Amino acid sequence: MIERAKEILKKYYGYDSFKSGQDDVIGSLLENRDTLAVMPTGAGKSVCYQIPAAVFDGITIVISPLISLMKDQVDVLDNLGLPATFINSSLKASEVRNRLAQAAKGNYKLIYVAPERLETEDFVELLKGIDVSFLAVDEAHCVSQWGHDFRPSYRKIGPFAENLSKDLLIGAFTATATEGIKKDIVKFLNLKRPNVFVTGFDRANLSFAVLRGENKSRFVRDYLIENKNKSGIIYAATRKEVDNLSESLGKEGIKYGKYHAGMKEKERTSAQEAFLRDDIGVMAATNAFGMGIDKSNVRFVVHYNMPKNMEAYYQEAGRAGRDGEPADCILLFSAHDIMLQKYLIEQTVFSPQRRVNEYKKLQQMVDYCHTSRCLRRYILEYFGEGKVKDHCDNCSNCSDEYDSLDITIEAQKILSCVYRTRERFGSTVVAEVLKGSQNKKMRQLGFDRLSTYGLMKDYTLLEIKDIINLLAAEGYLHLTEGKYPVIKLGSGAAAVLKQEERVWQKKRKKKEPVRNDSLFEKLRVLRKEIADRENIPPYVVFADSTLRELSSTRPTDGGSMLQVKGVGENKLARFGEEVLNVIRQHETDEIL
Repeated sequence: MIERAKEILKKYYGYDSFKSGQDDVIGSLLENRDTLAVMPTGAGKSVCYQIPAAVFDGITIVISPLISLMKDQVDVLDNLGLPATFINSSLKASEVRNRLAQAAKGNYKLIYVAPERLETEDFVELLKGIDVSFLAVDEAHCVSQWGHDFRPSYRKIGPFAENLSKDLLIGAFTATATEGIKKDIVKFLNLKRPNVFVTGFDRANLSFAVLRGENKSRFVRDYLIENKNKSGIIYAATRKEVDNLSESLGKEGIKYGKYHAGMKEKERTSAQEAFLRDDIGVMAATNAFGMGIDKSNVRFVVHYNMPKNMEAYYQEAGRAGRDGEPADCILLFSAHDIMLQKYLIEQTVFSPQRRVNEYKKLQQMVDYCHTSRCLRRYILEYFGEGKVKDHCDNCSNCSDEYDSLDITIEAQKILSCVYRTRERFGSTVVAEVLKGSQNKKMRQLGFDRLSTYGLMKDYTLLEIKDIINLLAAEGYLHLTEGKYPVIKLGSGAAAVLKQEERVWQKKRKKKEPVRNDSLFEKLRVLRKEIADRENIPPYVVFADSTLRELSSTRPTDGGSMLQVKGVGENKLARFGEEVLNVIRQHETDEIL
C-alpha cells in the first residue's frame, strides 16, 4: 500500500518522495496500527493523515482545534484535487446534514471537525450512517493538562471513537510532546498498541537567534526595512504590547496587521485573511495567532518578548519556513520578560502543582535565552533528541552573522553609577546621571556631584538604557518587581567592576540586500493574481520553494513542469499554461 501512497503523493502533491519520517508514519497507518507521530512544525504532519485518507475506502474524520485551520486545510485539499469539507459552528444545522449526506455518498474523503462537536448527540447519530475508516487527531497535545494548549474537549475524543467503532483506526499528531504528554495522548485517546514515531525536531532551514538588551522597537524597524517584501510574524506577550508595536509600525509606514483576543472577531478574521493572502506582509500578534494557519512562506518570526516555555516558543518559531526555504527565528530578550511571564502564570494557573511545573518550564526558557552554547543543540536536547552536534553554524551563538562587541568599559560605568546612587532608582535616573542631565532632579539629589555624572555624555539616553537592559538580561544588574522597577547590582557585577570579567554584546551584522530574482518576482505576481481570482491564499497555489525551482529550471512544457517539486497534475491543469507563458515571456525579454 505504501506504493499507492507514493503514487498519490506524486499525482496530487507533486513530490517524488516523502520527507524524513513521513513514510514510517504513513506505513504504520496503512497497516491499520494506531499511531502517534511527534513531528516538528513544517515536517508535513497533515500529509501523514491526508494520504492514508485518500487510500482508505471510507471517510476520514480529522479533529482540528480551530475553525480557520479547518478552512485552510480544506482550501489546500480542494486545490490539490482531494475532496474535503469541514463542519463547525459557522454552519447551519441544515448545512451540516447536507455535508454529511454528501459524505455518505462518497463525495468527500476527509471531514474536519472541532473536538467540541463530538459532544453533540445529533452529530454522533448522523455519523453512524457514514463509513468512517480513520480518525486523525491534530494538535493531539491538547489532550494533556501539561500541554501548553490544553483543551478539555479533547478528552471526549477517546469515548467518541469507542462509541463509533471498537476497531476504529486512530492517528494522533503533534509538533511538541514531552514523555509525559505522549503518555497522556496514548491514555486519553485510548490508542491500542500504538506505534510511536518521533521524527526529529531539527528544522535545518531555520536560523535561531537570541538578542539580549536590544532596543526592541528600533530593532524591529530596522529588521523590517532590511527584509521588506518578506512575510513574517512578530509575537508579543500581551495585547498592550501588540497595540504599542502596531502603532510604531504604522508610524514607519509598514503595512501590517494585528491579532489578539481583545479585538472583535471580524477584525481578527480580516487581519488574518489579509496576511494569508499576502495583502500585508507583517502580523503583530499574541500567541493566539498562528495555530490556525498553514502559511508556508513565512520568512521570519520575531519574538518581541520571551514566551512562557520552550514548547510554546518552538511551535511559534516553527511557523517560519514551512516550505523548507531559509527563515529567521529571532527572540528579543529583556529581564522584564521574566517578571511579565511570572505575572501571567500567577494570573492564569491556579493548581499549585501545575504552577510549579510552569515555573520550571519558564526557568528553562530563561536558560535558553542566556546560554552561550549552540541554540539549536539546546532546543533539540530539551525535546530529548540525542547525538546533537555541538555547533550548527546557523544560530546567533555559532554563526558569523553576529558580531560580539566588547562593552566592558560601558558596563563598568553603569554598574558604578548604580552603586553610587545606592541602588534606589530606576533606569531613567541612572541614565540621566551618566548622560549628565541638567534637569532639576539631578541637582536636588546631588547627583551632579557624583564621579559617574556625565561619564557617558556622548551617548543618548536611549543608548544608555539599552546597555542597562543588556546588563539586566545578563544578570549583572537585577530589576525589582513592581510598576516602577529599581535597579540593583546583580551577582556578576563585582567581577566586572574588578576587571575580572568582560562583558560582550551580540549584534546582528547588517546584511547586504539580496539581488532580486526578476523571474521569481514575476511568478510571485502571477501567483497573487491567481490566488485573488480563485479566492485562496497565494501559498496554496504554489509555495515559495516551488516558485524558486520554476525560476531556476525554467520548464518549457507541462512534462518538465511536472518534474518541479510541488507541481501535481491538478495544479498543472489549472495553472500550468499561465506559468509557462510568464517563463516564456521572461526569456523573450532577456533576449531583447
